[in-house]
Amino acid sequence: MSLSIFDRKRILVTGGAGFLGSHLCERLLNDGHDVICVDNFFTGTKDNILHLMDNPNFEVMRHDITFPLYVEVEEIYNLACPASPFHYQHDPVQTTKTSVHGAINMLGLAKRVGAKIFQASTSEVYGDPEVHPQTENYTGSVNPIGPRACYDEGKRCAETLFFDYNRQYNLDIRVARIFNTYGPRMHPNDGRVVSNFIVQALKGEPITIYGDGSQTRSFCYCDDLIEAFVRMMDAPSGITGPINMGNPAELTIRGLAEVVIEMTGSKSALEIHPLPMDDPMQRCPDITKAKTELAWEPSTSLEDGLRKTIAYFAEIVC
Repeated sequence: MSLSIFDRKRILVTGGAGFLGSHLCERLLNDGHDVICVDNFFTGTKDNILHLMDNPNFEVMRHDITFPLYVEVEEIYNLACPASPFHYQHDPVQTTKTSVHGAINMLGLAKRVGAKIFQASTSEVYGDPEVHPQTENYTGSVNPIGPRACYDEGKRCAETLFFDYNRQYNLDIRVARIFNTYGPRMHPNDGRVVSNFIVQALKGEPITIYGDGSQTRSFCYCDDLIEAFVRMMDAPSGITGPINMGNPAELTIRGLAEVVIEMTGSKSALEIHPLPMDDPMQRCPDITKAKTELAWEPSTSLEDGLRKTIAYFAEIVC
């Protein structure tokens, strides 16, 4: 799409070379905007954005948002942070810094230039929930000293900062709580359940299940989630969130493994391992707020989304 100079926005995407960030950059460029992709390439990769490099409206900066950044933009999408337990527990102090110092730096930038700013928060703020499905007014059940706390509490603190900047400085904020999302460009070794299962199935390796597999998750395809991001950013200024974004269709982990084995034609067996500490037993969003305020709900079926994701991994691991 080609926009006039008056309609084209200058948009910053932190974590723009990551799984979701790269899809967001692609969407914003297709909508005709100028996009600055910022990434320190800890979990992001240039492979995710190579196809965007020739676009004259696309710019890439290697930068860690725990340090200040000075650019002139109108919108900021703050997606920078390792999102899988394998990666965020690798350096938990840096994970907390990315969530907290990164939020402070991006909020400071937004305040300085008068930009609208979006925070990619997470369903992990609910911890191991005692309410099911989770609504936005549920305050969560989180272990602040456990191995997942660097991510869970880091994201909770980031939300606090966003709403304090909104109250204290009248900053235009948007906070989205992202539930399990999957699709092409996921890191093959990130330890997340969809990528794990697909890679193991394609290689004919045992499918690793933690616990008895009865724990539930809900899985949203990446294109649906990016649509929700854009709708929230384009919504009126009163729509601050937090808003749950995910697919309310619930599935057990064992059920997902069986679907992946069937769709890949794999002969992989299931291999049971102990459940990690603080791993939630249930995770499913109530998306009433997203439906009401954004007129959004996911439209991609699990089978269609998995088919596209399996095709992607088949090219890079086989």
